[in-house]
Amino acid sequence: MLTKVYFVRHAQPKHDHVDDRTRPLTEEGLADSEMVYEFFKDKSIDVFYCSPYKRSVDTIKKTAEYFNKTINLDERLRERKVGKDGNVHGMFEKRWSDHDFHEDGGESIAAVQKRNIEVFKEILKNNEGKNIVVGTHGTALSSIINYYKPEFGCNDFLRIIDWMPYILEMDIDRDKLISMTEHGHIEKVFNG
Repeated sequence: MLTKVYFVRHAQPKHDHVDDRTRPLTEEGLADSEMVYEFFKDKSIDVFYCSPYKRSVDTIKKTAEYFNKTINLDERLRERKVGKDGNVHGMFEKRWSDHDFHEDGGESIAAVQKRNIEVFKEILKNNEGKNIVVGTHGTALSSIINYYKPEFGCNDFLRIIDWMPYILEMDIDRDKLISMTEHGHIEKVFNG
């Protein structure tokens, strides 16, 4: 039975806000979240899941309200923990060439993928045949894509790093990826 999952990477956050968990969207990011609502308003959506981080919740909030649905938060959907010098030149390449590598105090791609896939499989099992929206982050989403398409690597991650928000559809039959479709994005400057 086909399950349709729409991943929504958050809109542009305020990069100068220190706390990753409570980092809000910029005014522009809030306005850009309208693109997410416009995309979904004529679709049928059964359930919403999201990272507990404010920027992800706020990106899909209006859409969930439109469908009169609660957003189910799950800590495992959070973004990768960034450590000291986690986003300096060369670190993206190191992490993607060795999924177990992480900077001091940071989290590896393998660790992000493990927890994201764990919760994603639960979501699929509990919502088979439904249309699902998952509010997410760049690295978290990339780790899920890489699980289903191992050839997805650093260059693919860097291609989407500036897309905020970004909507990606995966059609899945049980745990098998049937198709993957990019539905839209707004390009911003990543400033991690």
